[in-house]
Amino acid sequence: MSAYAQELKNTAQAMVSNGQGILAMDESNGTCNKRFDKVGIPTSEEMRRSYRELILTTPNVGNYISGAILYDETIRQSTKDGKPFTQVMKDQDVIIGIKVDTGAKDLAKFPGEKVTEGLTGLRDRLSEYYKMGARFSKWRAVITIGDGIPTQFCIDANAHALARYAALCQENGLVPIVEPEVLINGDHTIEQCYDVTNQTLWTVFDQLHRHRVEFDKMVLKPSMVISGLDCPQQASPKQVAEWTIKCLRKSVPADVAGIAFLSGGQTPEQAAEHLHWMNSEPLKSQCPWPVTFSYARAIQQPALENWKGQESNAGEAQKLLHHRAKMNSVASQGQYSSDKEKEPAMA
Repeated sequence: MSAYAQELKNTAQAMVSNGQGILAMDESNGTCNKRFDKVGIPTSEEMRRSYRELILTTPNVGNYISGAILYDETIRQSTKDGKPFTQVMKDQDVIIGIKVDTGAKDLAKFPGEKVTEGLTGLRDRLSEYYKMGARFSKWRAVITIGDGIPTQFCIDANAHALARYAALCQENGLVPIVEPEVLINGDHTIEQCYDVTNQTLWTVFDQLHRHRVEFDKMVLKPSMVISGLDCPQQASPKQVAEWTIKCLRKSVPADVAGIAFLSGGQTPEQAAEHLHWMNSEPLKSQCPWPVTFSYARAIQQPALENWKGQESNAGEAQKLLHHRAKMNSVASQGQYSSDKEKEPAMA
C-alpha cells in the first residue's frame, strides 16, 4: 500500500464533499491572455497575478469551493502584500491543485484530432508540486466529434496518457483529476455525444485499471452529454441530465471518489441548471458517487468581465465570483432555481 494511501483517500473525499466543488483557474498564460484581450485587459504577468489574487482572496469562497486548480505560474505567485497564494488558499481551507499537462497537440497523421502531452519529467514535477503544498492535480484530454472522428486510436492514445499520469500522481501523493473532455463544438446530436462519451469513458477506465490506478483515490472530470453548439435540435436541461447520468452509470465504476463536471462552453446559468437536474430525484439516488462541479468560465466569467483590470472594480467582481460559486454549490445539492439568480450577490 502506498505511503500516501490514506491522505489520497481523504483528499479525494474532501474535494467532492457535500455542497462544494472545484474551481478551475488553471488557464495557461496564452489562454488567460486571450480572455483578457476579449475584455480589454492588458496581457502581462502582473495582470494575471492581480486577477488570480482577486479570485483567491474572495471572502468566504471556501464555503463553496473545496479546491482550486492552479497553473505553474500561479502556484509560485503571491499577493501584492507578499503572501504566497498557497498560504491564502490554506487560510480559506481550499485544497491546492495544479494543472500538469502541457496542452493538447495535433495527433500526427490524424487530421482534426489531438493528443495531450506532458508525461516527460512528470514524476519530478509532481514531487516538486507536492512539496509546494499541492494535493491534487489535473490532466485534460480533448476528444472532438466530427466527420469520421473521433478515431479509436485517438481515444486510445489519450486514455493511455491519462492513465500514466494518474498512476504517477498517486505514486507521488496527489489525487489525479482525470479529464477526458468531449468537446461541445459541432452540430452533433445528444445521441452522438452519448455514444462518443461512453466509448471514451470505457477506454479511459480500462486503461486506468491496467495502470493499477485506485478509483477511490481519483476524481473524474467529464463533459456532460449534450447537443453540439450548432445542432438544430438542442436537448433540454432535464434531457442533458438524464443522458449524462445514464452514460456515467454505464461507464464509471461505483468506487470512483466523485464526479466533478467541466462546464465546457455552457453559459453560467446552463452549467448550474444541468448540475441541478443531476442532483434532483430521481437521478440523484441513481448515482453511487457525489456529483459536483469543476468549472472555470462558468464561475469566473462574470467577475472577469466586471473587473476589466481595474482595482476599483475588484470588490464588485468578487461578489459576482462568490455568487457563481454559491449558485453551483446550491445546484450540486439539487436546490437551484432561476429565482436564486436574482438574490443579491454578497461576498
